[in-house]
Amino acid sequence: MEKYIENTMKNLEKNGIKPFYAETKEEVLPIVKSLINKGESISNGGSMSIKECGVAELISNGDYDYIDRSQYAPEDVREAYIKAFGCDTYFCSSNAVTERGELYNVDGNSNRVACIVYGPKQVIMVVGKNKIVPDINSAIKRVKEKAAPPNCVRLGIPSACSKLGKCVSLMQENPFMCDGCAADTRICCNYVVSAKQRQKDRIKVIIVNEDLGY
Repeated sequence: MEKYIENTMKNLEKNGIKPFYAETKEEVLPIVKSLINKGESISNGGSMSIKECGVAELISNGDYDYIDRSQYAPEDVREAYIKAFGCDTYFCSSNAVTERGELYNVDGNSNRVACIVYGPKQVIMVVGKNKIVPDINSAIKRVKEKAAPPNCVRLGIPSACSKLGKCVSLMQENPFMCDGCAADTRICCNYVVSAKQRQKDRIKVIIVNEDLGY
């Protein structure tokens, strides 16, 4: 385990966030299976990381009460979001994890950050080493450069960052966290920092010693 990963895990633990370590993405599923029970209600955010590790396939295999928003008509998606808010386990990734043990996440619809903050009995994040950054300022920059632009491209969202490859705010000398484009399709709307947690170990973070997602 690399030293910066070890330090990150120690600081997550101090903040009441339970860390787990996987050397490769193949080691993620055994950890996940030890944390969930067959029949429990499960939902997830739109994460490439959980797909790359096989978690998305696992939770949709019929062994769990899977709340799959993709199976809802557009006018009924809110119902899926509300059900997910009260589920047993919610899977997602994090846009960034600081070596100080903080989680940084930015959303458009914000159903994901809502579930991270409160609702599901437990939240399990799968995070590649590429998402570990020194501090919150680095996390802010990471989202503007490496998370939001490729996600807009993946989702087919017309935005300035999908064309420029970075947030327009980075053209400023000192861009603020919330600075960005004025498009109605903007995916950076709500910004959440998770630090010291009162509900110890509710949030669990599986750090994988590989690059995953955006």
